[in-house]
This record gives sequence, C-alpha cells and structure tokens, in this order.
Amino acid sequence: MSVTLGGSDRIKAEGAKSPAASSDSREIANDSLGEDRRRSKRGNVTAAQVAALDARLTGRQRACLADVARLGTATGRHLERLHYEPSEAGRRHARLELSTLTEWRVLQRLTRRVGGVRGGSRGYVYALGVAGQRLAFPGRRRYRAPWTPQPSYLRHALTVSELYVRLREEERAGRLELATYDAEPACWRSFVGPGGARVTLKPDAYAVLYQGDFEDRYFLEVDLGTEDGPRILAKAKTYVAYWRTGHEQEGEGVFPLTCWVASTPERGDFLAEVIERLAEPDRSLFCVTSRDDVINHIAGHAPETTRKEVNP
Repeated sequence: MSVTLGGSDRIKAEGAKSPAASSDSREIANDSLGEDRRRSKRGNVTAAQVAALDARLTGRQRACLADVARLGTATGRHLERLHYEPSEAGRRHARLELSTLTEWRVLQRLTRRVGGVRGGSRGYVYALGVAGQRLAFPGRRRYRAPWTPQPSYLRHALTVSELYVRLREEERAGRLELATYDAEPACWRSFVGPGGARVTLKPDAYAVLYQGDFEDRYFLEVDLGTEDGPRILAKAKTYVAYWRTGHEQEGEGVFPLTCWVASTPERGDFLAEVIERLAEPDRSLFCVTSRDDVINHIAGHAPETTRKEVNP
C-alpha cells in the first residue's frame, strides 16, 4: 500500500464518543496463529458492518487507521504522538478512542506490549483488525485477524514505525515535508537479475521528502545489529544491481540514497567498513548514520545525485 501523506497538523482533541457497539463489536486478542484460526469465525465482518463503520469514523480515527495500514504495526504511544494533543486530556482521548477502534475491530491489540504491563495503554501494539483491513484494503480477497510476530521481528517493525513518527514530528516543526513513507512490503522493488532470475530488493522503508526547492528520496535500512558482514554486503550488492537496471531512474529521475541506520556507534562503524568493500562508484549509493542522528542526517542536504528540483 503506497500512501501519499496529507497535511501534517495534529488533529485537535475531540470529545470522546461512547461506542454504540453492536453485539458483534468484540475485541479480538490472540496469542498465536493457532489462536487466530480458532477465532476466525468470530473475526468475520459483514459488508453492512463495514459500511456502518465507514460512516461513523471520525477524521482522527481514519488517520489512525491509515497510519497502522501504512506501517503494519504501531504502539499506542506512536498513535498518540501522531494524532493527539501532548496533554493529559490528549492522552485520555487517545486511550478512549484506541479502545473504541479495538472494540470495533478496526484495530487489534497484539498480545505483546512495549515495556510489558508497566508500559500501560501506551505500550499496546496495534495492527489492523479484520474490519480495519476491509476498510483500508477493500480489494483484498481474504481478511484474517493478525497474530503477534516474534519479538525480534516486532522490535524491528516498531523501530521502522518510530522513524516515521519522528519524521512526522519534524514535519510539524517545519523542517521538512514528508510526501511519502512506505514500509514493507510496499517499498519493495522487483527486477530481473543476472541470468534472468527474478530478484526482489527489500528495503525496510522508502521515504520522499520535500526540503525547500528539492525532493529527496531514500531507501531506509534499520539495523538492529543482528546481521553479519556477508549478509549486509550481499544486501548492498542487491541495491547496486537494481541501480544498474536504471528502472528507478527512468520512473523518478534519480536513484534514492540508501541510508543504513545503525543501532549503536560501534555498529555504525562496522556497517561503514562493510560498505567500503564496494567499488568506488557503487559505495556512493549508501550512507550510514546512527539512530539518534538519522533525522538530522536525512533532513540535511542530500547528495545531488539522489535529489531533484521540484517543479524546475
């Protein structure tokens, strides 16, 4: 799902509305894929129920739905920062509305929280519920309740979501305009590799930023320190192979800069050393930054080879 973002202003707190839940509006909580299958019958949502939900969702509820659809997973804290006022009243409205969206099966809380029980409601991790999937992806042939992924996968996905939230916060501060942010799998690129084999390049995210008179494009790789040097080098070479096809340049005019986001300074040094093993023309496709400095890095001046002028 490729989503082009609209305005960056946070929607002001609205009065919480009591959900007039039907007898079918029940929260679905699952511990595993097996549990999902046992509850699949309960997860069914009729077309009439979807139409009724579509008519009653507020603008802010739709924005929460759109962001979870874009990211795959987001915490309650992420959605609070994106769409609610930074006040006790805003936090209270976030709790009430996210609970309502869960009851309506627009969103679903996964069984694993960020920070455990002490994380409170802000630590809940949300994915699209069955009703939310039907609202966000009406053309799909199948819908099913999500299940909780393994901790390492979830930690990585939420780090990608955190990067999106921080970019939106920078947008509200006026430092940039975030035009597009695609997480997996919307950001993937397929191409024909050597020997005619079909290859899929799998960035963690793809971002398009407007900064002044320029448009900057990035492939983002969020590194958690779990990949060894050969796998990182192989991934970098896949980017190089895709660059050499010229497909991205034909469609967009430039090839995105691939930004590796390191979990620690030491890991950043390691990633930089791996990238240095590439030939001189190829290594210019990449940069390495830290998780703390990534926003400053990509909000700065991108190389001329990866940016283009807006409406020249």
